[in-house]
Parts: sequence; structure tokens; C-alpha cells
Amino acid sequence: MALAPDITEQLARARADLRMGLPIVLTGETPVLVLAAETLVAQRLADVLALGGEPVLAVTARRAGTLKAHAYDGDLARIVLPAAATPAWIQSVADPADDLRAPLKGPLKSARGGDAAAHRAALHLVKSARLLPAALVLDLPNAEEIATRHALTSLDLAAAAPALAERSPLHPVVNARLPMEVSEAGRLHIFRPEDGGEEHYAIEIGRPDRGAPVLARLHSACFTGDLMGSLKCDCGPQLRAALAQMGAEGNGVLLYLNQEGRGIGLANKMRAYSLQDQGFDTVEANHRLGFEDDERDFRLGADILKSMGFSAVRLLTNNPRKVEMMEASGISVDERVPLAVGENRHNAAYLATKAAKSGHLL
Repeated sequence: MALAPDITEQLARARADLRMGLPIVLTGETPVLVLAAETLVAQRLADVLALGGEPVLAVTARRAGTLKAHAYDGDLARIVLPAAATPAWIQSVADPADDLRAPLKGPLKSARGGDAAAHRAALHLVKSARLLPAALVLDLPNAEEIATRHALTSLDLAAAAPALAERSPLHPVVNARLPMEVSEAGRLHIFRPEDGGEEHYAIEIGRPDRGAPVLARLHSACFTGDLMGSLKCDCGPQLRAALAQMGAEGNGVLLYLNQEGRGIGLANKMRAYSLQDQGFDTVEANHRLGFEDDERDFRLGADILKSMGFSAVRLLTNNPRKVEMMEASGISVDERVPLAVGENRHNAAYLATKAAKSGHLL
């Protein structure tokens, strides 16, 4: 019987547990207990410390660079917890909100030597759960016994690591006619990933010829710009301009990908906005939070286009990375169609940073 969850379903459970502040266990040669730094509370920290051993706070190399902590493991650092560590101290190391007010967090000692694979998987999990990229990790020889005793989600690291690295397959759920202002010949397609993640959408205008390059846009969800009319970015104007052009031409496909804040989620995006208010640009803010410049995966768009029967596009974008990723994913980009709209006094610096640091053609 196939009633037990497979590794994909177990990972979905683990993300939910971490978001709620529950620990999970990663088993393997060196089993570990993992808690997300963002949702850590005093009682759970006390319970973890009572287990013995030497817990560490795993942070990305980006965050470690801000903290002046040694990232001996290359892409991450394992910061040793001081004896008097509290949830507030751990969260101040994880969250850069008060870095300027209290820049000296340490001195911070980083662990070196040994295998950091479990710590890497822990960071991947908290990031994919849209939490701050920091995880409390404790090596525990009896972690499996503790998982059983306390009904904790337990994952085999050997199975979890490759599953975390894979892109979840997307499946069409339903599509239906959707008359819109730009075109009465609209149709909305819903695509759902197998891993329990957020659904993605395709808005089809008219009846595009599957044998010809279709006018297409990969648009990442932007609650603040698309819905609230934020002047801090150009997302809303780009969304409306792309749909208007498709309506004017009589056909097109807009892929609306739920990758808010360049893939870091709305809460972390607002953290980045707060850092921008302190004087950091959008790339610097992401790095201080522990993220890369852009955490989005545009291959999702290629997957949807292929599922809909398209193999070539005229891509509405100013971002060369989107063109490269489409081509690398088997979608021919016959033309890059510029989309220069939405500049204002509030986002001029943001757009300049996109051009200077992210290579956007503005």
C-alpha cells in the first residue's frame, strides 16, 4: 500500500513544521535536529539546549559576510551558539533589521571541519518555506529516537538533498474563459506543482498559433506593485503594458509566476524594503538578509509554455537572464521585446540598480 508519504510529501510537511516553529530531524551518518531561527521560541530553545551537544546557527555565506563570520563551508557558515544564547540573540543574528543600530553581534565563532550537508539542506528548507535563511542545527546521535518519541517529521538526508535540488513538476489543473479589459478573448490556466508549493498561472490572450513564436511575458507576482500600485518598482506598469500589447496584437501568453520579491516571499521582501529605507539598494538588502540577488527560477515558465504546446516566443522583457534561461530550457527566444515603462521618482534608484547590478537593459 502507498499510504505513507514519499520524500516530496515529507519535505512539504517539514516546511510547514518549520514555519510553525516545530523542529524536524534529518537522519543520516550524523543525524541532526533542525529549527528555523525565525520561528524559534524560548521554551523550544531551552528544550534543544537540554539535549546536550553543540548547536550551531547555520546562515548563508551572504549573511555571514555581513556579520563578518567565517564561511568555512563555502556557501554557508555554522556559527557556534554562545552559552547564554537566547531566541532574541539568534534572531538578531538571522535578521539584519537592527544591524545598523547594533552592528557588533560577536565576536562570532564559526565551526569548521566535518560534514555540512545537513546544514545546507536545513537552509534550503527554511528558504523554500519563505522564512529567513537561518537554521538552528544540533548534531544528535539519538535524533531518530527523539523524532519517534516526540512525533517529529523525520527525513532521510540522502533522499532529501537531491529532492530539494530538483524542480517540482507542474501539472495543469483547469482552464476557463476569462474576458478582460484588454481582451474579451482571455483564458486563465492554473498549474500546480507536485511539492505542495504555490500554484502558477498562464493568461492566454486569443488563440495563439502553437507553431509560431508567441508574444509572451514571464511576470513574477508583485502584491505591492500589481495590486497596490506601489511606486517603488515598475512591476504593475509592466504587467498592464504587457497585457495591453497582447490585447492589441490579438494574442499572447502572460505567465504569472508566484515568486514574490525575486523569489524570497512577501515577508522577506518587506524586510528588504525596510533595509532600503536604511540606505541599502535592492541587491545589498537581499544580501544582508542572506539571499542571492535573485532567487527566482524562470524554468517554471518554460515548463508551462511547453505544457501549453509552445516552443518559441517573442519575449517581453528587459532581463537578459530570462532570455538565457528560456533558451537553456528549450524555448527558442526569437525576439526580445523591450518593456520600458513605469519609471518614477520613487523607483529611479531601484531601476538604476537593476541596470547596473542585474544587467537589465533599461
